[in-house]
Amino acid sequence: MAETIMHQNVDDAGFGLHEHLAHDWALFQSVETAASESLCRCWCSSQPVVVVGRNSQVDDDVIHETCRADGVRVLRRFSGGGAVVLGPGCLNYVVVLSFVSWPELVDVPSSFQFVLGRVVAALDVPGLSLAGGTDLMLGGRKVSGNAQRRGRRALIHHGTLLHDFDPGLAVRYLKEPGRQPAYRAGRQHAEFLGNLPLSGEAVRTRLATAWRAFRDDDRPREGPAQ
Repeated sequence: MAETIMHQNVDDAGFGLHEHLAHDWALFQSVETAASESLCRCWCSSQPVVVVGRNSQVDDDVIHETCRADGVRVLRRFSGGGAVVLGPGCLNYVVVLSFVSWPELVDVPSSFQFVLGRVVAALDVPGLSLAGGTDLMLGGRKVSGNAQRRGRRALIHHGTLLHDFDPGLAVRYLKEPGRQPAYRAGRQHAEFLGNLPLSGEAVRTRLATAWRAFRDDDRPREGPAQ
């Protein structure tokens, strides 16, 4: 199995935001074409940026006026899910896994439980739990949003982990979503988003434990016919 575990900062790595998303796509293609079985990485942005999902309607999700006024870029990722604001205090992570090594991940709900369960175990924060099928919640507040895209052979899982994030950025740049999980209970961004009680470095270090769990779980299995 080929494996990549790394952390990159937009500025320090010399990557722009488009390059980060392109690199995520390259990891997905590596597993989709059977060059690798699992690949993982994480990165962060030093400036706010709005990223919408593959099928999102930008006008429904984004407050264009404040984005233009503040010079905040609006980009589209290739996975699903809704619009998010990335920026300081938000760690972005990517996991790409093969259906050949993990055939049980063909089932969508099971795949979110598989990835997020390992992230929860690695972060080891009391009270951190799955919520709404694709989120992580702490003290009733969302601290992680997640989305996926699937190919013939692989899935890519995009996630965020908030540790020192200003919810006011979401208030300023995003409209309130039309579709909301039940646990949100109608709360607006400022009352809904929270932060992990960890430093960014602690989140990165503990997340590496989750990546090792994927590596250690890689064993010969009977997969779907190719």
